[in-house]
Amino acid sequence: MNTCPSESLGFLIHDAARLLRRRFEVRATELGLSSAQWRLLVHLNREGAATQARLAELLEVEPISVSRLVDRMQEAGWVTREADPRDRRAKLVLPTAAARETYSDARRLAEGIYAEALQGVDAQARESLVQALRAMIFNLSETKTGADVAPEGTRDVR
Repeated sequence: MNTCPSESLGFLIHDAARLLRRRFEVRATELGLSSAQWRLLVHLNREGAATQARLAELLEVEPISVSRLVDRMQEAGWVTREADPRDRRAKLVLPTAAARETYSDARRLAEGIYAEALQGVDAQARESLVQALRAMIFNLSETKTGADVAPEGTRDVR
């Protein structure tokens, strides 16, 4: 393996993720979404509804950051807050109809960016890449139960 730090696995994964995020940011402005808002919508799409504490955990940010993000998204009509029937102190964050509709558009936009990023990579190499990334995520997950990993086939890389 190459000993140059900028060619190490960690740097390559980080750079690829950074460039994907940057490209998404540029193209998602037409939808009115930032990458942080998109990430929150992805988690709400998976979870259905979630408390701000759960969203902070999923997004790996401080709860105050999620609170501010949700405030902005609520003002923009992307999410609502409702009382959590299991905990009077907590509020559930739910996507609005507009967010669910835009989610489909943003998903198509993201898939286009993935296709652009993977130009010249054959189908077998793509599948190997996805399998390797899933294995890395599983191996590094805290529980190693697979609960942190999306079910097989749900994170399609095209």
